[in-house]
Amino acid sequence: MSGAGFLLAVNFLIAQCFCMFFLAVSARSRNRVAARWFAATYAVASLATVFEFLVAYVGPAKPWAILAFAAMLGGMLMLRVGLGQLYGLKTNRAWLVAIFSAFVALDYFIYDLPRGTLAHALPYQTPFAVALGMSAFAVWRARPPSFVDRALIVLLALTSVHFLAKAFAAVLAGSGNTAQDYLGSQFALVSQSMGAVLIVTVGLMLLCVLVLEIVADEKVNAEVDPLSSLLNRRGFDNRIEALLAGTGPHGLILCDIDHFKKVNDTYGHQGGDVAIRAFGEALSIAAPPGALVARIGGEEFALFLPNTGKEATLLFAHTLRATRAVAPISGLPPGVRITASFGVAEMTRGEPLRLAMRRADDALYAAKNAGRDRVHEAEPPTVVVEVFKRAN
Repeated sequence: MSGAGFLLAVNFLIAQCFCMFFLAVSARSRNRVAARWFAATYAVASLATVFEFLVAYVGPAKPWAILAFAAMLGGMLMLRVGLGQLYGLKTNRAWLVAIFSAFVALDYFIYDLPRGTLAHALPYQTPFAVALGMSAFAVWRARPPSFVDRALIVLLALTSVHFLAKAFAAVLAGSGNTAQDYLGSQFALVSQSMGAVLIVTVGLMLLCVLVLEIVADEKVNAEVDPLSSLLNRRGFDNRIEALLAGTGPHGLILCDIDHFKKVNDTYGHQGGDVAIRAFGEALSIAAPPGALVARIGGEEFALFLPNTGKEATLLFAHTLRATRAVAPISGLPPGVRITASFGVAEMTRGEPLRLAMRRADDALYAAKNAGRDRVHEAEPPTVVVEVFKRAN
């Protein structure tokens, strides 16, 4: 086996590895369809190496050579479909099929042209450059690019240019007088070496995009309460810091579903889950833009209203209380109403979050001790600050 033939075998194995990698990633990625298209890209394009061997060792050569061209081009156009899925682009697949058919027909007609000439090499390599250029353009126009997106654009563009450069290299270095001579040429050795590098770099960059999105999704999932679909305590604490940088004052509300244990005892844990979901949904719908809404534990919820004063925060809490007291809950008996108690604190600029949370929590318990289904305002921080300092 020649050196180029050995590299063909290596490229085939590399492509199969990437195919398996993308299939494995698809099991965890929200872009599983895109990952499967990338797996198909490598699986189909790798068939070109098989057909190249058949060109060299099994006659007649022309059908195998055209199939090798079609497999490589088909894989590259599948890459464009996968990128469309990944970046949310509309892809006209009928148009891609038409491009594929036209370029395969072109390859059929130029097959018998003299090799080692631009008349043959340029029409042969241009379809690959066009297919990869389409992919680079798709990523470029999809969304404000991240660093990884920019790197992918550059790689795809370089790979596209690489195929155009191969047309001139084939003329200068010589790719053999016939298709069967290709594997024995010096040009084939260089071409397959560059192909291996590009297969790995583009594949790794695509995997990087998918893996980074999986990591981002896992981070979001770690900050979201699965029952209410609101932020959990971690998510609330992580996101509130950026909002505290505002001019203020800010509104902080802690609320607690009244007699939640009785709901669980009467209607079971499923009924309790229904109540939590309904209450969380009501808070989320009522919250103004920019507010944080979280389930911070059990039946307790928190709302942070940035740049909102005491009067507006109290009015909002009273509206929530009155609305929940009369709203029916789908999934519980028609006559069942769920009330809640609210503790409201106004955060002044520079006040520690834990102090404001403690004040709001004290107000919440005062509301519950006063009979529930009511709103209590927290003591101002100037009254509580000394107690807070002594406690810490």
